[in-house]
Amino acid sequence: MSLDWIRRNYIVPARRGARVAYDGAIGSPRHGTIVGARQQYLKILMDGDAKPGLYHPTWMIRFLPTDTRTAGDGEVRS
Repeated sequence: MSLDWIRRNYIVPARRGARVAYDGAIGSPRHGTIVGARQQYLKILMDGDAKPGLYHPTWMIRFLPTDTRTAGDGEVRS
């Protein structure tokens, strides 16, 4: 499964490079960056972590506003 599959099936704006907040941990929220997908889960590298973790796209995840200079794919547009 891919990020495209996750976007279509869960109706979420999941894109590589998108910033998210996870509200399901002690000391919430934790912020991170989507780095990919594995099966139906998002691979998110949380700020301060060395490795990404797997998170369900609709469980305690908030998709943060995208920088207006990006197209949602993490690439800066001029």
